[in-house]
Amino acid sequence: MSMLGPAEIRNLAQKLDLRPTKRLGQNFVIDAGTVRRIVRVAEVTPHDTVIEIGPGLGSLTLALLPEVQRVIAVEIDPVLAAQLPETVAHHAGPYAERLTVIHDDALRIASADLPAEAQPTALVANLPYNVSVPVVLHLLDVLPSLQRGLVMVQSEVADRLAAGPGSKVYGVPSAKAAWYADVRRAGPVGRTVFWPVPNVDSGLVSLVRREPPATAASRNEVFAVVDAAFAQRRKTLRAALATWAGSPVLAEEALRKAGVDPGARGEQLAIEDFARIAESRSV
Repeated sequence: MSMLGPAEIRNLAQKLDLRPTKRLGQNFVIDAGTVRRIVRVAEVTPHDTVIEIGPGLGSLTLALLPEVQRVIAVEIDPVLAAQLPETVAHHAGPYAERLTVIHDDALRIASADLPAEAQPTALVANLPYNVSVPVVLHLLDVLPSLQRGLVMVQSEVADRLAAGPGSKVYGVPSAKAAWYADVRRAGPVGRTVFWPVPNVDSGLVSLVRREPPATAASRNEVFAVVDAAFAQRRKTLRAALATWAGSPVLAEEALRKAGVDPGARGEQLAIEDFARIAESRSV
């Protein structure tokens, strides 16, 4: 079992005539210590089936395979998807049978696209910066088997995902992620562990599945309130929810019914508050 270092990464890239693209958010981890740390912090076990989004050249995949039952790697780039099994066979031959590669867009993946006997229990990934939040929310939504995750994202995005009510960076991603999971920062990652080196630092985010708030409102109804509340951050909820409710008066009525101050702002509310507001109009 051998890991990919800077020389191996560059040799692979040269072989594939690979030029990392910003469009696909491609920044490859070249530091073996970082991927080992990710696997350790993710606390995966031999019973886990891990879904990895954007495996790229395979650095994290190689670190995961010895530790888990199976890795389902979802890669949008056809060249990288075709290369990954070869890389694993060369560097981690005894574990090659644990790898399943799916060439697809993670934002289109559904439970039915994955092996029925191997629904993922954990998400572990170095996520492309440009789609990190949509991917996390989508997978938590469509893969009920996911019980936890550890993702590496842009540091600023990590702050937003893990933020609680009252924080300056609390917003739509924070509230929606909280519908599905307990979310926290799990450590920083410097930019020099990537090739090419991005112009921002990264951060690890831990997600542990929890039950959504008990409410008669649907998830879509609750998320519609979240979207409306943060569409104009400086407005009071009475004003921000006016279009959603039909008028400022109806918004105030819904807020008071939910036990929420109409003069409050969205960044002060927890996901449970948004659920009560949605329920006040859905029943």
